Amino acid sequence: MSMPSVPSDCYIGLMSGTSMDGADGVLVDFSGAHPVVLAAAHAPFPPALREAFGALQQPGDDEIHREALAANGLARVYAECVAELLRVADVAPEHVTAIGAHGQTIRHRPGLYDGTGYTRQTQHPALLAELTDIDVVADFRSRDIAAGGQGAPLVPAVHAALFGARDETRVVCNIGGISNISILPAAHSGRPVTGFDCGPGNALLDHWVQQHRGQPFDDRGAWGASGSVDPDLLSRLLAEPYFGAPPPKSTGRDLFHPEWLQAVLNGLARQVAPADVQATLATLTATAIAQDVRTHAGNARRLIVCGGGARNDYLMATLGQLLPGITVQTTEDFGVPVSQVEAIAFAWLARQCVRRAPGNVPTVTGAAGPRVLGAIYPR
Repeated sequence: MSMPSVPSDCYIGLMSGTSMDGADGVLVDFSGAHPVVLAAAHAPFPPALREAFGALQQPGDDEIHREALAANGLARVYAECVAELLRVADVAPEHVTAIGAHGQTIRHRPGLYDGTGYTRQTQHPALLAELTDIDVVADFRSRDIAAGGQGAPLVPAVHAALFGARDETRVVCNIGGISNISILPAAHSGRPVTGFDCGPGNALLDHWVQQHRGQPFDDRGAWGASGSVDPDLLSRLLAEPYFGAPPPKSTGRDLFHPEWLQAVLNGLARQVAPADVQATLATLTATAIAQDVRTHAGNARRLIVCGGGARNDYLMATLGQLLPGITVQTTEDFGVPVSQVEAIAFAWLARQCVRRAPGNVPTVTGAAGPRVLGAIYPR
């Protein structure tokens, strides 16, 4: 009886994004011409951990202690996700070269201090290596920032590999807590891949529906679709200077947080119905993306969406209305579930680090050149 074959170039990617709903994980085999996902899993955050990460988005008392405890909690969630991946794929830990773990962003302020700034993706990679008995690669963004870059977005190289085309310019848009785009010129053009953060994705939408309806997200965008866009509110939100800033640029909850939204609402002379605010926030996300596509990828004919926002029917329909002449699809039309794309990217970035190969795209981040990203924590 023949033994089952063991993948020869296996990595795990773990991603917990600005939506702070949990960890998405994939086990990827890179031994063939194209990466193959052997298993996928999701491990939700316990409510207390999600609350802890939410509090760490802003300055507060005893931050070092609170961050350390949250990092320990995240390592355990990550370890649960890894265990499920190995169970589903029936792969032993020794057959996985490394885990690429993004961590949870609690600060992202590139280029603000001494010409470099900083970024902070909290986690406990040493604990994760201990719990899984697998090498862990973490802290992917700091080296790019040290080289004068934004440290984000880091996924355009993977977007190009998975979704690029020879004869067509495409844009891949990830709508997580923050939205970002990767502009993939037609391969024959010889032009470089570019990309940047557009603005808020689901972060404010999730906050608003949680506050007013007690739901973690607006399922299929139904509540937003029940409201009407408030033109004055939308105009005031779009007045944020970030939207007009040239790339390279990146952002996060440091800017687009509930207090930012509330300050704009407080500046109105009247109350706006909660459902109308939700509709306006969805339109804000779509408008920022559409403006950037028209400005920076005017010859694109296809917008390919991933992340949780791809499941918001109202948001997707609004994107289609704002981008006539451009086909709006999701990555699932290309065989990749919308929740797996970023986790695949961090498996690929871990592999690049292990192979001492660059992981950044300088034309995206603005770094001085290609850099090997990540720090390795041996098992």
